[in-house]
Amino acid sequence: QVYLVESGGGVVQAEGSLILSCEASGIIFSTAYMAWYRQAAGKQRELVASITNGGSTNYADSVLGRFTISRDDAKRTVYLQMNSLKPEDTAVYYCNVDRAYGLGYRDTYREVWGQGTLVTVSS
Repeated sequence: QVYLVESGGGVVQAEGSLILSCEASGIIFSTAYMAWYRQAAGKQRELVASITNGGSTNYADSVLGRFTISRDDAKRTVYLQMNSLKPEDTAVYYCNVDRAYGLGYRDTYREVWGQGTLVTVSS
C-alpha cells in the first residue's frame, strides 16, 4: 500500500512564502516520478510542478520562477517551495506519484494521490 502524507499548507499573505512537504511510504522512492498538482475552487486540477527520479523538473508557466520542486530520497520526501505567492495560487495542493516501483520491485504504482493540503493566499 502506498501512502502520501502532505504538510505545510496554511494561510499566507500575498508575496509571502510557504513550503509544502510530501512524505511517501510503500514505494521505492528513488524510482518515483513525483509531482504537485493543485485545484482551485470551481476549476480543474492542474499540474504545478514535476520531478523525475533523476531530478529533472518541469513547471507550469504560471509558477515558473516562483515555485521550486525538490526531493530528498533519503527522507522519501518531495517538497514544493512557493515564493512570491499570489491570491490566484489559492488552491488545494495534491502530491502525486506519477509512477514508482513498489517495495521489492514487486509492483508498479501509477497515479497515486495524497489527501491534499489547502493553501490560501490573502491579498
